[in-house]
Amino acid sequence: MPNKILLVEDEESLLDIIKLNLELEGYDVTSVSNGRIALNEIRSNRFDLVILDVMLPEMDGFSICQAVRLDNNTVPILFLTAKNSSEDRVFGLKIGGDDYLSKPFNLEELLLRVQLLLKRNS
Repeated sequence: MPNKILLVEDEESLLDIIKLNLELEGYDVTSVSNGRIALNEIRSNRFDLVILDVMLPEMDGFSICQAVRLDNNTVPILFLTAKNSSEDRVFGLKIGGDDYLSKPFNLEELLLRVQLLLKRNS
């Protein structure tokens, strides 16, 4: 069975590119562009990994991560965001993110980080 990934990104063109490339790698990808919908997806489905933007409509990625960890959900979370200050990266990791990749990013690096997080969590 392929690994299930939730991709949360509000920039449609980027969402489509990342989703396509993850699917080409054999992953089962669910994509959403809204923070509140993302949290509902995480709470009602099992995912092997969440790729999470920070700046989202209705609920930001940091708040989603905090809510997921308060639910004792241990799904790996990879932040993929334009918020790239060292304070943002440290905060994202402190609240329970497993990895943090800043935009713009190298697609090959993203795919490698996804593979490593999934392997570590299996």
